[in-house]
Amino acid sequence: MKLTEINIRDPFVVKEDSAYYLYGTRAKHFGRRTGGFDVYTSADLQNWNGPTECFNSENAHLNRDVNWAPEVHRYKNSYYLFATFTRANGLRGVFVLKADTPLGPFYEYSLGPVTPESWECLDGTLYVSCDGTPYLVFCHEHTQIKDGTICYLKLSDDLKTAISEPTMLFCGSSPYWVKHKRIFKHYITDGPFIYRTSGGRLLMLWSTFIKKNYVLAVAQSDNDEIDGNFFHLPPLVTNDGGHGMIFRAGENHLMLTYHTPNQTNHERPVFKELLDTGNGIELLLHSDELL
Repeated sequence: MKLTEINIRDPFVVKEDSAYYLYGTRAKHFGRRTGGFDVYTSADLQNWNGPTECFNSENAHLNRDVNWAPEVHRYKNSYYLFATFTRANGLRGVFVLKADTPLGPFYEYSLGPVTPESWECLDGTLYVSCDGTPYLVFCHEHTQIKDGTICYLKLSDDLKTAISEPTMLFCGSSPYWVKHKRIFKHYITDGPFIYRTSGGRLLMLWSTFIKKNYVLAVAQSDNDEIDGNFFHLPPLVTNDGGHGMIFRAGENHLMLTYHTPNQTNHERPVFKELLDTGNGIELLLHSDELL
């Protein structure tokens, strides 16, 4: 099948040897009570096999409501899937699953959610610092605090539990390009993803809305670490696409994937080629979408 036939939100790609593995939120019913996650496989980013179920949330008693934003990271020779589920107290939280291969099957691994029990959280991503310390970067949802935030906390070395309190990095109303800030307005933050450039700059992709359009934004740490002050750069994608991540296609091609449009049952993953300038990233506007 082609990308145009794959209806998922929040695409995430892992490359292992000569194979690509594509994960995402099952888009039906906006990812609610969908029963788990799938993986698609490809050798060329053009033709895809699947879907193959890699986690069954019904069997794991995690299909209470949302099944959102699976992303898979290789860490210490195993594969860890970070995803958002509705916890027993009715609030959303980030759980960590584990498998021996990117195909799964993944199983419950963390000691419950690794985000705070009383917080409504989503979209956790793994960041490992230059000294090898693992962190969870995640969103504290606007549904609970109106002005959504992006935070980080330190994880145990085995990724099973949080070992620090959360630290807020910025909120949805922070960027200079957010106009007409209002006290009672909700400001959305979702989909953080950390990327270090070839020149050592630490960037964060994240998503929000500008004039009802879903956008993919970029922030940069002023000390090139997760505990820096993040300042905002111009958005990367502004035409109703977002929740993106970066991966390598071979040695010479840096790729961005995100879903568009942001409309239930119409979302599709797209791939765009990026240029790493050392100090930042740029979309290669002359490159066509890989479909």
